[in-house]
Amino acid sequence: MKRVAIIGAGPSGMAQLRAFQSAQSKGIEIPEMVCFEKQADWGGQWNYTWHTGLDKHGEPVHSSMYRYLWSNGPKECLEFADYTFDEHFGRPIGSYPPRAVLWDYIKGRVEKADVRKYVRFNSAVRHVEFHPDSKQFSVTVHNHVTDEVYTETFDFVVVASGHFSTPRIPEYEGFGSFGGRILHAHDFRDALEFKGKNVLLVGSSYSAEDIGSQCYKYGAKQIISCYRSSPMGYHWPENWSERPQLLRVDQTHAYFADGSSAEIDAIILCTGYLHSFPFMSESLRLKTDNILYPLHLYQGVVWEVNPQLFYLGMQDQWYSFNMFDAQAWYARDVMLGKIALPSFAEMQADTQAWHEQEKTLQDAAAMFKFQGDYIMRLIDQTDYPSFDIEAVRLTFLQWKKHKQENIMAFRDNTYCSLMTGTMATPHHTPWIDALDDSLEAYLQTEADLQQKAG
Repeated sequence: MKRVAIIGAGPSGMAQLRAFQSAQSKGIEIPEMVCFEKQADWGGQWNYTWHTGLDKHGEPVHSSMYRYLWSNGPKECLEFADYTFDEHFGRPIGSYPPRAVLWDYIKGRVEKADVRKYVRFNSAVRHVEFHPDSKQFSVTVHNHVTDEVYTETFDFVVVASGHFSTPRIPEYEGFGSFGGRILHAHDFRDALEFKGKNVLLVGSSYSAEDIGSQCYKYGAKQIISCYRSSPMGYHWPENWSERPQLLRVDQTHAYFADGSSAEIDAIILCTGYLHSFPFMSESLRLKTDNILYPLHLYQGVVWEVNPQLFYLGMQDQWYSFNMFDAQAWYARDVMLGKIALPSFAEMQADTQAWHEQEKTLQDAAAMFKFQGDYIMRLIDQTDYPSFDIEAVRLTFLQWKKHKQENIMAFRDNTYCSLMTGTMATPHHTPWIDALDDSLEAYLQTEADLQQKAG
């Protein structure tokens, strides 16, 4: 029997486990699966921890999630085609659930599939090497429960460890003498830490937008976000301003490219993440920036130099969970021999064509379509349930419009499920006033709230 090593039990690794289980449920013989997860539970980013830096085993903390995080995109755009929100919760919920609710949802599917038995938790992969003579991989793992380092052999390796856990950290003049706190978004955990403080956000993408919104919601005195090329451009609250490039800081102030300065108490670096795979041998290691179509991955999944190796979820992401599914089902069928791969030269040419096409994309709408087309290309080759990708794209466009209308209230909008047709229900509390992000608080109904008040 062939053996498959899956590195990481986050959403991508869970998708791979579910893909194989789906085939098995249809009577198809599947390989022996072993999923290595360095955390004590599955969920990857969605498995929140208060830890920053290193965990109790001395491993770099994987999750960049923070308290009070709510989905920053409609749940309808990431819904599983084979396991809907309706099935999981038994009733409609809002379109922008908090982290705990989404974690409960993604766990629900793999618990139903009974695939936890394939995961070895507290197991950090140390090294992956391919041996051309045997055409197999050796995978070396540190079991933190037994403090044992061991090596096993596999026919296929799926890297599903994600790329939002190794922070990209710039250096600015004066950082060494600044008198406040400097941290990367990866280590941001609780917006209450910045209540009453002047906060500088370096960066102009989703981390800056959302962390700044959290700080505003929980009482920051002033928020300044600075950008390198262009501002985010939303209608911010009065105490939030955008400035051009940060030049330097001193002990108390930040200085910007427009000649302005501001007194600040803390600096949060919302400067993105590195694709980092130190456990992979050099010939197997993906090196890319955060783009929609990386080179060296045929159909965004297969390592062209060695088609026994797969990378899941390595793209910049508009779509997420359903894209991971499309990739996992495709990788599964390559491993099962149901999909025959072309020659190395043909794979390279195909990847290069998509990579070049990405460079022509002018705006977010074009990017939605590009990644949607990519996902459907994968789905059309497998038995993953098809869905209306155009409807997802239109929902994304509505989302962008609502953000432009009111960046502090866009989460109060609702959308229709593209899988079931169910309309989401407005959350019982506007996002700006919903200070409790727990699963229990979110799932309360109006009747529950009235009973409490009564």
